[in-house]
Amino acid sequence: MQTVVENMMTHYSCQSLTDYVNALKEIIQKIALLALWRAKFFEKAAFYGGTALRILYGLNRYSEDMDFSLLKPDPHFNLDKYNEAIRTELESFGFSATIHMKEKRAESNIKTTLIKLGAKEQLITVSIPKEFLSVIHKDQKISIKMEVDTNPPLNFETEQKVVLNPIPFYVNTYQKSSLFATKIHAILCRNWGSRTKGRDWYDFVWYISHNVAVDLIHLKTRLVQSGDWTNEKDLDCLVSQELLYNKLQSLDIEAAKKDVLPFIMDKTSIEIWSNHFFETIISHLRAIPSHTVPPIN
Repeated sequence: MQTVVENMMTHYSCQSLTDYVNALKEIIQKIALLALWRAKFFEKAAFYGGTALRILYGLNRYSEDMDFSLLKPDPHFNLDKYNEAIRTELESFGFSATIHMKEKRAESNIKTTLIKLGAKEQLITVSIPKEFLSVIHKDQKISIKMEVDTNPPLNFETEQKVVLNPIPFYVNTYQKSSLFATKIHAILCRNWGSRTKGRDWYDFVWYISHNVAVDLIHLKTRLVQSGDWTNEKDLDCLVSQELLYNKLQSLDIEAAKKDVLPFIMDKTSIEIWSNHFFETIISHLRAIPSHTVPPIN
């Protein structure tokens, strides 16, 4: 199977150690998705988030974590058999991984699995240049977090998308408009303390540049569930733009650039970033449906 992995690596134009690590992470993510497909996970869940946008829709930046939503709430959903399926699949491709559930300190609807591999050990198997191997610490790890929302905000639309490598298989995923809703919700509501999530704004630009309309129904469902919206006024495109303009006022542009730089190949693509740039991008937001979304009772 190692030949298959080496062939997958040829699809990436790696110029630095960071590029090689990002590419290897993505290969591992695809193998994990294959394992989930074999285990019929996608009969119960859908893939969403930045990694879904990257692997299934062509987002031009790398993404770290894998996010999934159950198709309907199930507080007793168990990940054990799926974790074992991922471990077995990775092993069949020559990867030695530890996979374990992350214990939550507080009650949570999110079940988290951590996939960890030795960075140096795994990079050796894909024949990266020796000058890069020499700077990797022997204990350095490649870590991928997989999260499943067992009580997801509903009213999203899904579709089947094909992944061709390592073998052709299907993934059940949010449609782009529903994915866009999750991204806007993240921009408005993600709690990162003093950290700036520039990747969210990078993805926002991607959606606008690809003329994706946001699913207002799913956006409002998410805002209501997270406690960030009341029924006092309706959510339409203009209101969504106003919320984004307000959020933009507290954005640290330089910190946002610093956050996204390790995940993009073309570093010049964010040189244009400024408050005025994002104000212009927000003004191009459009939504489906075009009518006002009724209050959620």
